[in-house]
Amino acid sequence: MKKLLLSLFASALVATAALAQAPTTAAPAGPDALVKFKTESINFGKTTLNKPVSVDFEFTNISKQPVLVEAARASCGCTTPKWTTEPILPGKTGKVTANYSANSVGNQTKTIWVKFKGVDQDKELKLNGEVLTAAPAAAAKTK
Repeated sequence: MKKLLLSLFASALVATAALAQAPTTAAPAGPDALVKFKTESINFGKTTLNKPVSVDFEFTNISKQPVLVEAARASCGCTTPKWTTEPILPGKTGKVTANYSANSVGNQTKTIWVKFKGVDQDKELKLNGEVLTAAPAAAAKTK
């Protein structure tokens, strides 16, 4: 009986020591722990067909380390994102610019996903508005 208890105690001690030495892998912080966007959704209002629209999504680095935007991609080929390419120091600002070609009439919603270095989760931004044909847009301006 003593051997059994001693054996169980030794096994528990070894298992505890192994767990204590195992590296802990904390889940990487999401983008909201690094940056704060002024707004995550921009409504560009109304524009006319084939009259491009450009909007800026500004953000501030709220972390204690420099932040780098690795990439940004859009939900379709009609939207082209550009971003601040140099590291953004703590407390400083950067931006993601979305250029939308406005090549389709109607209500539009476009998504831009921003990838920050060292973060697995992308930040999702929304751009929306209405694209009118030339005639209704001119009539809307006169009202």
